[in-house]
This record gives sequence, structure tokens and C-alpha cells, in this order.
Amino acid sequence: MIEIRTDRLLLRQWRQDDLAPFAALNADPEVMRYFPALLSREESDGMAHRCGDLIEARGWGFWAVQEQATGAFIGFIGLHTPAPELPCSPCVEVGWRLLKSSWGKGLATEGAAASLRYAFDTLKLAEVVSFTSVHNLRSEAVMQRLGMQRDPSTFAHPSLPRGHWLSEHCLYRLTSRNKHEARLPPTHSHHPLS
Repeated sequence: MIEIRTDRLLLRQWRQDDLAPFAALNADPEVMRYFPALLSREESDGMAHRCGDLIEARGWGFWAVQEQATGAFIGFIGLHTPAPELPCSPCVEVGWRLLKSSWGKGLATEGAAASLRYAFDTLKLAEVVSFTSVHNLRSEAVMQRLGMQRDPSTFAHPSLPRGHWLSEHCLYRLTSRNKHEARLPPTHSHHPLS
């Protein structure tokens, strides 16, 4: 399994004591504003376990994120293979979800940039995508800061009913050819002994 350190963050495997703060994050209406519904504790725990299982199986995924200075869990950042019905599939996406108290500090950008560098330098991926509701300007701004390029057309997310206010999504891409334009910072990946 891989852990990634940045200046302020540690992207790592999930732990049991992450479950309660993750459930609080997934029950926060402001954090979940651009998702179809809040998650129950059972749904949140299930998501955390699935993320951990995928990391266990392949070494990478949506990592749990903690601040290095405090050791506090603040959410997840990382890489994922989304549902095959998306117009960009098969693909790997970079994504994030952080506690509201961690917004506005550049932490999503810092962790996502480290994930992109891992995707290109270690996994040797040709392309990484990211997508969100067209209403989610905060997440879209992170994609732009990462140097990702927006597709000219939007798409209807297949898991949402037609006409749902969140259905229309924008798609951003970054390729290994233009990753240098994104000026991704160096990161420190290591294999933990435990």
C-alpha cells in the first residue's frame, strides 16, 4: 500500500477511528450540497470500507487524509475508477471530499495534485479525469487550479434521473502529455511497513 505525504497532508489507508468523523462529514448538508443525498452512518461506514478494500487490493484509491500538523482526519482525496457508464469510461478520476473546516486552505488542491503526480509518474496513466455538477463551482475551481482542461460539452450523470437539478455534469481532463503545464508539486510516496 502507498502513502503520500505533501507539505501539509498524509494520504493513507483508512482506520477504524476515521469512521465517526467521516460519517459527520457525509451528514453535513453543506459538504453534501452537490450530492443527491446525505449518507447515513451505515452508508458512510460502507463507503469507507469499500475505499479501504480497494486500497488494500491495488495499493491506491480514495485515501483517508490527515493533517500532518495535528494528525486530524479531514476527509478523503485520491484516485478512483468510476462507474463504466460515464462518457469518459474506462477512466481513472481524481476526487476529494473534505470537512468544511478544511475548505479554503488549498488542501484539496494540494492532495489532488499529489494524487495526479502519483497517477502519472507511478501508475503511468495516460489521462486522469475529474467531474462534478455544473453548479459546484468550488470543486470546478480546484480542477482549474490543477491545470485540468474542461471538455466543451457537459453530460447527464447516469446515476441521476433526467431533469434532476444535479444531473448536468462538467468533465475535466489532464493527460500525461500536458501534465507539465499543471506544474504539479513534488511529493513523497512510500510503502508503510505496517
